[in-house]
Amino acid sequence: MANRFVLNETSYHGAGAVKEIVPEAKGRGFHKAFVCSDPDLVKFGVTKKVLELLENDGMAYELYSEIKPNPTVENVQAGVAAYKKSGADYLIAIGGGSSMDTAKAIGIIINNPEFEDVVSLEGVAPTKNKSVPIFAVPTTAGTAAEVTINYVITDVSKNRKMVCVDPKDIPVVAFVDPEMMATMPKGLTAATGMDALTHAIEGYITAGAWELSDMFHLKAIEIISRSLRGAVDNTPEGRADMALGQYVAGMGFSNVGLGIVHSMAHPLGALYDTSHSVANAIILPTVMAYNAEATGEKYREIARAMGVQGVDSMSQEEYRRAAVDAVKKLSQDVGIPADLKEIVKREDIPFLAQSAYDDACRPGNPKETSVEEITKLYESLI
Repeated sequence: MANRFVLNETSYHGAGAVKEIVPEAKGRGFHKAFVCSDPDLVKFGVTKKVLELLENDGMAYELYSEIKPNPTVENVQAGVAAYKKSGADYLIAIGGGSSMDTAKAIGIIINNPEFEDVVSLEGVAPTKNKSVPIFAVPTTAGTAAEVTINYVITDVSKNRKMVCVDPKDIPVVAFVDPEMMATMPKGLTAATGMDALTHAIEGYITAGAWELSDMFHLKAIEIISRSLRGAVDNTPEGRADMALGQYVAGMGFSNVGLGIVHSMAHPLGALYDTSHSVANAIILPTVMAYNAEATGEKYREIARAMGVQGVDSMSQEEYRRAAVDAVKKLSQDVGIPADLKEIVKREDIPFLAQSAYDDACRPGNPKETSVEEITKLYESLI
């Protein structure tokens, strides 16, 4: 069977990358942007950095900011209605996963109106037409939504996060500018950075991994491990490296899948509105230990990429433990909580475990699992 890889048509990296937005828009013959960005980014002047570029060149736009963390079906439907009235011919998503996921869903529905209920997009929907063209400008160094074919929308009526996978939704151009990430607070930098590490590690050990994806994931693990502490301390080098590392991770996992760290994190966002990045960061070490027996020699290479010395002289048990310990140490160093005690209610675990098992990311896990085993994993974290 052939292995498919889907990436952006074009991407720009480094300080000042956003200055390429106007030339790209003009070069593609676009006239008016529908800008999706969350209210906080608008409030604190982050979105304005891009809007000013458009204004200074006389490029028309309309701003849509009815977007919340863990965006909902209603956020998407309101966005679709606003887009139809706007006269726009392309989208600009400015933000983290929430803004980008909302833009992807809007872009798909505009060109595939039979999916306007949104919920029918869950899984791999049989859409026929490409999304409205999307320009993606990440403001967090973690989700890599600017280079993925996935988006996640919350169905509030069922307390369920819907993972939608569609190669037709990938942004045509990504502008990965570390200066757009410079205002991220410490806690968000830490959580989104560990989210990026989760993407790289789950993508590396997922059932669908192969040599090309392994190349991206191992390099991403290396970059993230060496740069996250610096990014949390707001060093320019750390910020720039994390911007690249999370993007490289996205190039890989988007094309091969993830695992139960993500499937366990998604219900926490749906039920408690927990930050997806925080949930992933907390769950990752526990699930790594759980999955270890099904990963062959891969934990040796994870440990090596994270800077652990002497891995070639270690036994399998030793290098597997070393990989898990390296992740735990990085997590502790950047201030990630060690458990879910402040988030999960014990009485909710049966619902969470069933939701995690039903999640679209679960089949990619390297180890066969069950509702009962996922229940035990949640219980071990509270």
